[in-house]
Amino acid sequence: MFDSLVIESPKRASHVQSGWDGFFPYYAGYPESFARTLLKSAALPKRAVVLDPWNGSGTTTFSASQLGLESRGFDLNPAMIVIARSRLLPPSEADSLEPLARDAINGVRADHRILRPDDPLLWWFEQPSAALVRALERRIRNQLVGNSTLTREGVKLDHISGFAATFYVALFSVCRQMAAPFRSSNPTWLRKPKASEARLKADRDSILNAFVLNVRNMAAALVERRKEMQGEHAAAELQLADTTSTVLAESSIDMVLTSPPYCTRIDYSAATRIELAVLHPLIDLKMEDLGRQMIGSTRVPDHAINVDPAWGSACEGFLAAVKAHPSKASSGYYYKTHLDYFEKMARSLTNIAMALKPAGAAVVVVQDSYYKDIHNDLPGITTEMAAAVGLRLRRRVDFEFKRSMAGINPHTRAYKRTTGAVEAVLCFEKG
Repeated sequence: MFDSLVIESPKRASHVQSGWDGFFPYYAGYPESFARTLLKSAALPKRAVVLDPWNGSGTTTFSASQLGLESRGFDLNPAMIVIARSRLLPPSEADSLEPLARDAINGVRADHRILRPDDPLLWWFEQPSAALVRALERRIRNQLVGNSTLTREGVKLDHISGFAATFYVALFSVCRQMAAPFRSSNPTWLRKPKASEARLKADRDSILNAFVLNVRNMAAALVERRKEMQGEHAAAELQLADTTSTVLAESSIDMVLTSPPYCTRIDYSAATRIELAVLHPLIDLKMEDLGRQMIGSTRVPDHAINVDPAWGSACEGFLAAVKAHPSKASSGYYYKTHLDYFEKMARSLTNIAMALKPAGAAVVVVQDSYYKDIHNDLPGITTEMAAAVGLRLRRRVDFEFKRSMAGINPHTRAYKRTTGAVEAVLCFEKG
């Protein structure tokens, strides 16, 4: 199986961000074409189950579904669960989207009474605009979010319908378009404005018309999707879950295809600030707490962590070099956040290995990086960690890129190191 896997470049190119995919411009480890081609070449049997424990915007679950493979996708970020659910909306539902959107905006007015003083939409928008966005969000919630999601035990966003999720994604897009002046160095991310900066405003018609236009364009893109699809797509189960602690049934997964957060100190929760702000009434969560839970957190862990020899010599050597580095905070803050990353990664790999069937495959896309001038060989570290939990490396394919996310930081120019990165596709077998 491993020799027959067709492994394309996992780099997500800008030119593929059009049509249906254009509505999901979120940071991802690999594009849909990579996942679809690889899964198809794996020649998995019927009823095989594919797992992505870091599912993000749902590239793996969507690709598996299109190929008739059952799939499961985990993510800690509620916004990503909604986005991945929208991505799974069947093309047969396209014709209903615009009429439902026009019904949703009928009579929507800015209502300051439903806008709490701490509403995070006020980070970017003046009160009238924030109040209108919140009123539209409330209409979507009231019309399309039912008792399976709004349960007595609390909100279960992993049960949200495809229709509701698609309308939320359309509203996410409206807010991103409005807040474009606050784009960061990564154009898909929006920074939180400073207190002294003016907030943005837009009139009622422009906000509501933009929402309907987004829904109309999504419907048209979904119709185009129908031409690409062959046969019936399979079920995908999405779960708001933490890979470090969620235990799956032993030997229940045929294949894992995933890309964990890279060890580059990127706050992935910050990438969805505005989406989480839109979802604020549905989530009992502080963005800071979400960031702390995620692998790759930029926050110091709130508990002591010790280096585990089972992580391997490459990991031990890298951590020792970080701790000994003479630059400010290397032995404190940076050492602790790297410890947190590897401890979470080790726990996640343990759970993944247990869930895989004997001889099952796990394909993991990871990228190397640097801390100051210290090379972080994440592919090598991941390989040693995986071996410790019974995952044997059967194949590795490297792709070199001239630019990486870490290279955006101008402070990196002070160190003698390459500006690019190696993205490695690691293929493991449980045995």
